[in-house]
Amino acid sequence: QVQLVESGGGLVRPGGSLRLSCAASGFTFSSYAMSWYRQAPGSERELVAFISSAGSSTNYANFVKGRFTISKDNTKNTVYLQMNSLKHEGTAVYYCYAWIGGMNYWGEGTLVTVSS
Repeated sequence: QVQLVESGGGLVRPGGSLRLSCAASGFTFSSYAMSWYRQAPGSERELVAFISSAGSSTNYANFVKGRFTISKDNTKNTVYLQMNSLKHEGTAVYYCYAWIGGMNYWGEGTLVTVSS
C-alpha cells in the first residue's frame, strides 16, 4: 500500500533553516509527481511546492518563492523540502502528497514551529 512518511520538523528560530523529508513506498516513485502542503493552526491546508515525476519541473507558492526548494531523489524514493529564511507564519504541519491512480495520498505530517 502507498505510504508517505514525513520527517525533519522541529523548532527553529525566525531566519533559520530546516530540511523536511518524505519517504515513499508502495508505488513506483519515479513515475509520480509529488507535492508539499502545509496547514497552520486555524487555517486551511495550502500548497507549498510541487515537483514533477523526474524532478525536472517545480512550482512554488508565492509566499515561499526564493526561500524554499523542493527536490526528489528517485533512487531513494524520497522527496525533500529545504526551507530557508523561515518566518513566524511558516509555523504549520507540513504534509507530503501524491495523486496516484485517481486517489489522494497524504502523509501524517511533520510539525514545524518557527519561534524565537
